[in-house]
Amino acid sequence: MKIFHSIHDFESDKKTILTLGTFDGVHIGHTAILKKLIQNTHNGEFESTVLTFFPHPRMVLQGKTDLKLLNTIDEKIGLFEKIGIENLIIHPFDEVFSQLTAEEFVKTILVDQLHIQKIIIGYDHRFGKNRTANFEDLEAFGKKYGFEVEQISAQEINAISISSTKIRTALEEGEIHLANDYLGYDYVFSGTVVKGKQLGRTIGFPTANIQLSEDYKLIPKNGVYIVQALIEEKAVFGMMNIGFNPTVEGKEKTIEVHLFDFESTIYDQKITVSIIHPIRSEQKFESVTLLIQQLQKDKEYSLRYLSGL
Repeated sequence: MKIFHSIHDFESDKKTILTLGTFDGVHIGHTAILKKLIQNTHNGEFESTVLTFFPHPRMVLQGKTDLKLLNTIDEKIGLFEKIGIENLIIHPFDEVFSQLTAEEFVKTILVDQLHIQKIIIGYDHRFGKNRTANFEDLEAFGKKYGFEVEQISAQEINAISISSTKIRTALEEGEIHLANDYLGYDYVFSGTVVKGKQLGRTIGFPTANIQLSEDYKLIPKNGVYIVQALIEEKAVFGMMNIGFNPTVEGKEKTIEVHLFDFESTIYDQKITVSIIHPIRSEQKFESVTLLIQQLQKDKEYSLRYLSGL
């Protein structure tokens, strides 16, 4: 997959079949559009091309600095590559770009710069300044400038209208299975293993404290989860706690993973964690002894669950 970090860097000797959007999560609704895109390349006559944006437009236009996203840029690149997209354009979104009228966007970007043969969009796609243009407008531009337009219906994407917002809400409410079903894969995040207070080591449950790679990445509801960690391309199962460790009067939110049958020291290493299944909400215990007893139950439950996969 070829990656371009600006529309103006794009170059190809073929015409393109294009879709565009923020694609946060690259969920199963997005995947339906992307697979349709690939099907329309006519065995290499045209190139499948995705135009996406960073920062997220809501961060720029609405000042949503607290908006948390389902994917980092690196995660998104990996997902597009896995699906089989040939060209990925990650264009910087800013106020100037947002002021392009619909026709300016179509003529100067889609036609003159990206050389589109066809554009495929979702059923609710809007574009141009203030997002005023819709599918019918795009069809009219297609006739004027010589490209095809195809719209994917809500029924084709899914009987339930899937959105990145619904997935964010599911994760924030701890509904991991619902989020994973919508995504089409287990929700994942990456970070670096850093030193914590090392309490887990003293109670028989050593943990890897994870510092996120990107601060805009959404972390699910506080609680305990069954996870799979990828460390130096090796998969290891474990259980993860997200929260404040109230039993020991924790003051800062942490992400800690206890890995099963794993004893290596991995400080400063990158770790990627996939969330498989929720165990329970975070809770405060009356003593560390009761916490240890609960952690043992959590581990036993996790191992039973994993044995059934």
